[in-house]
Amino acid sequence: MFIAVPTEQKRMQEIIDKVRNGQRLTLEDGVFLYESDDLLTIGQLANEANLRKNGNKVYFIENMSLYFTNVCEAHCAFCNFRKDEGEAGSYTLTGEQMIEYVEQHIHPGVREFHIVGGHNQHVPFQYYVDSLKALHKQYPDVTLKAYTAAEIDFFSRISGLTYKEVLQELMNAGLKSLTGGGAEILSDQYRKKMRVTKADVSQYLDVHRTAHNLGLKTHTTMLYGSIESKEDRVRHMIQIRELQDETNGFLVFIPLSMQPINPKAGIRRRNSAFEDLKTIAISRLMLDNFQHIKAYFINIGTQLTQVALTMGASDAHGTIVKERISHAAGALTPEGITREDLIWLIKGAGRVPVERDTFYNEVKIYE
Repeated sequence: MFIAVPTEQKRMQEIIDKVRNGQRLTLEDGVFLYESDDLLTIGQLANEANLRKNGNKVYFIENMSLYFTNVCEAHCAFCNFRKDEGEAGSYTLTGEQMIEYVEQHIHPGVREFHIVGGHNQHVPFQYYVDSLKALHKQYPDVTLKAYTAAEIDFFSRISGLTYKEVLQELMNAGLKSLTGGGAEILSDQYRKKMRVTKADVSQYLDVHRTAHNLGLKTHTTMLYGSIESKEDRVRHMIQIRELQDETNGFLVFIPLSMQPINPKAGIRRRNSAFEDLKTIAISRLMLDNFQHIKAYFINIGTQLTQVALTMGASDAHGTIVKERISHAAGALTPEGITREDLIWLIKGAGRVPVERDTFYNEVKIYE
């Protein structure tokens, strides 16, 4: 007797077999997973893939987010953080002012400063160099993870230096890693529609390539949930995957769920939990050459982050202290979280919390 197997079920089984046999997923595979409503199967498969790479360990870091300036020449459609020079609420801090802020908010155990900000064309490149120098001098034991690839491109434009020269200047000032922001969706068509006038796709990738070649390990992101197609998202992952094949310089991939400009926006203006979990799981399955996928609680919330740890995520980010960019864009989540709460959150998912440094060296395991 012939038994008909639904095409969708057959297609899913082919993908399951690929993942279990260590075969790389294609663009068509990724789009199929996005179009499927079988979140449990996708999540379970991503969980298997993650367990093979990381076992039951989930990583976090004691870190602190810093923002030297919110003045920015760019006018990205999704950003509510930026200000014009002289506009109410705009600011540009000196190194001394930032140190004063840090002294008021830092807590024992902070291992990393996560530093991003606006593309402020009213100050020279040396300002950004001196900002890092001041922090590195005051806190020599705290790792400086600073600036996005888009900021590096901006520094190159205002200084006349090459990417390599810009990065070398910043490394001399104390830079140890680049942040992942500025990627948005790696599609020039998307960037044109969303008024992303900063680094284009090739420039974003080339900054990271240059950083990797200089020995810097970096982070990378994807901002999803606006006008992009499912195919755009998968193509984004494939471009990042190809660069990782070339350099092996990325530490982690961070899917960022788009936040509405208005904090009072209803649920229909936000990504669904279903979409957030599916994106994390698909990221784990597509990015076979990445060790870690991060669940960013600032954008998806602490409880969904906990669920994500069973669907492919191996990193719960960090303490942050006071996040500003996503909250300026309408995030309803906490601005930071304590080490104790992170440990509780990870253990609640049946995982083993591991405190790490910027480079995923293990500091302490909380059995």
